[in-house]
This record gives sequence, C-alpha cells and structure tokens, in this order.
Amino acid sequence: MESIQAIKQRFGIIGNNPKLNRAIEKAIQVAPTDISVLVTGESGVGKESIPKIIHQLSHRKHGKYIAVNCGAIPEGTIDSELFGHEKGAFTGATSTRSGYFEVADGGTIFLDEVGELPLTTQVRLLRVLENGEFIKVGSSKVQKTDVRIVAATNVNMFEAIKKEKFREDLYYRLSTIDINLPALRERKEDIHLLFRKFASDFALKYKMPTVKLTDDAISLLLKYRWNGNIRQLRNVAEQISVLEQTRTINAVTLQNYLPNTGSNLPAVINNTKAESDFSSEREILYKVLFDMKSDLNDLKKLTMELMKNGSVSDVQKDNEHLIQKIYGDDKTDDFETEVENLEVLSIPEASEVIEENNSEIEDKYHFAEEIEEEETLSLHDKELELIKKSLERHKGKRKLAAAELGISERTLYRKIKQFDL
Repeated sequence: MESIQAIKQRFGIIGNNPKLNRAIEKAIQVAPTDISVLVTGESGVGKESIPKIIHQLSHRKHGKYIAVNCGAIPEGTIDSELFGHEKGAFTGATSTRSGYFEVADGGTIFLDEVGELPLTTQVRLLRVLENGEFIKVGSSKVQKTDVRIVAATNVNMFEAIKKEKFREDLYYRLSTIDINLPALRERKEDIHLLFRKFASDFALKYKMPTVKLTDDAISLLLKYRWNGNIRQLRNVAEQISVLEQTRTINAVTLQNYLPNTGSNLPAVINNTKAESDFSSEREILYKVLFDMKSDLNDLKKLTMELMKNGSVSDVQKDNEHLIQKIYGDDKTDDFETEVENLEVLSIPEASEVIEENNSEIEDKYHFAEEIEEEETLSLHDKELELIKKSLERHKGKRKLAAAELGISERTLYRKIKQFDL
C-alpha cells in the first residue's frame, strides 16, 4: 500500500491538512474493494482527484475510467448517455448507441454532480447499484455490467432528500463510504503553499519570473474566505502572474484581485418556520373568522352607543379608534352614511335588540355544532388557542399580542378575564 505522501506526489496534491490526509487515507483503504464511494465537499475543493486515486489503486486500473458531469447533460438525453439507446428509440436516434455503463464494463465510472440527476434516472442508477442491470432506452432487453461507481456532489444531500429532489435509498447505496474534502478556508496552513505552487507553474508556462507575496499580502491571503476554494485561488494566481509587471505583490495589489464577499462575521440564521406563519388553509380560515367576529363586536358596540346617546357627533368623537379600524381612511363619510341608513329604520329598545340578536345567533350558528367530523375545535376554542399562542410568542406583552390579533388592548384584556387566562 502506497503512503499518503507518495500518493500526493503521484497525483499532484498539495497540502498537509489533517482532514485532507484523512480523505486520501480513506481513498487508499477503499480502493482495493468494489464498494461505492461518495465524495462530498464544496465546489472547487478538488473532488475529482479522489476517484482517480481509487481507480488507479484498484484491480480495475487497466479497465476504462469515465468521468461524467451529470449537471452538464440535458435531462432529456442523460438516460441515453448513461445507458445507451436503440435505433429509433426517439427522434434523432438514427443508430444504436452504447452508454457509459456498457462502455466502462470492468472499469470505473465517476459521476460528478450526482445530486443533479433527474429522479427517473436515479431509479435506473439504483438498479445498476443493486444488481448491475440496466436497460437501454427503447429496448426491453436487460443487460449486465460490472462497473465501480464513485460519485461526487457539492449539494447538501440530506436537504435534497428532504425536498424530495434525491432518493434516500440511492443516497445510502452511493455513500457506503463517504469521503469529505475540507474547504480551503479550513486549510489555512495550505493556502500560501498552494499559491506558491500555482505561481511557479504559471511562471514556467508563460516564461516569466515567479510572483512573490509580501508579509501583509500573505496575511490577507490567509484571512480571505475563498468561496471558490482551490479553483478560485488558482485563478487569482494566474491573473496576477499575467497582469502584474511588478513581481513582488503587496496587500494593496492583491486586494484588487479578491472580490468583496462582504463581512466574514457569523450570522444567526433561523431555519424554523415562525408560529405566526399559518401553514394550512384551515388556520387561515380561523384567522379570518376571528377577525370578522372582532369587527362584528365593534359594530355592535357602535350601534348600542347610537341607540343610547342618539348623537352622531358624540358617538363619532368617543369611538374614533373603532370607526378608524372598521371604515379605514374614509371613516367619516362611511360612518355618516351608515348612520343615515340606520335612522331610516325604526330603532327598537336596546333590550329587544339584545334578545333578538341572541336568538338569531343561536339559530344562525346552530349548524356549527354539526361540523365535528372534520374539526372538533369550536370557534370559541380556536379563539382561545390563538390568544394563547399570541401571548406566548410575545412573552405576555398584551399590546403586541393585541396588535397581532387585530383587536384593541382593552378587548384583549376583557377576553383574558373571560377565558380566565
């Protein structure tokens, strides 16, 4: 078994980070077997090196090695690319074609960006992993293949499984061995080493002196986040090597080649959905009914005030906040119009109105007791539940809770006493 250092020299891998060494060690150990391997890590960390190590150290090293970028193949043709097709299987299929799995029989296939595979293709791939069988597009004949599959992705697979973009059973088939490559910002001790290697390579390529960094430039190089990882560092080294006349680079010059990615300060991201976000139509319906009931109570209060006082101006002055809430910006005109319409009718005594309203409510909403198959909570219970949730969210602050529920603080206080909360 070759040493880690020998493998680094053989495949041109630079760095002494412990996480990098562990990834290479796992690749060396798993290479002699036929176990499926999933290589994970951010874009640009060098995931394509691991499949090459595994293939070259395996008994399949004399077989085919095919690297397939799954994200670069259109969804309509990827099945044909991977598994082949028969003549006339689809428009443009003028001849029979062998797919990668047929061509690489006895060798290794590297599926880069495997997280981008369509769900239909994932089903076909799962069958290959389970028993080595596949069917060409447009054919009914089952074919066998003996292929070692190494996959790589920069996608958060558990998030993709949760969103139903990737099959969970396929993930566990592919990730029998999971090899994770660290991001460049986690390998600070390797950053300057990599830059020097790239600068030396480009000086040789373009036949010019090698660029060197000052101490302040090295410090800036180590502090930068490197979202593009090794690929971005290589591009920066190439740009500086080609464009700069001065071969000693300070921090000011280097800063011109580093995109401003914003602050590196940590941020707290809340992925949980807030309780106030209604996630179902039923919750939204209860909220609407609760608001309607609140508006109805306010209208009843205004009507009672009119019947008791008889003076529109006094009632309008004393109940300014209620009129604003019900009628909005055009409160004065709408309110006076409503009062004029009300005066046309004969206004009965307050006691008669209360008795009549009570009897109407009992008759009108008698059917509500019959809707117990779908929802056992009554409107009264749901109102109580919404008030409790709002108070919990705002830690007992009634003013904020009342604002969220769309009622006045006085009304909320009355309901709290009524429900004995």
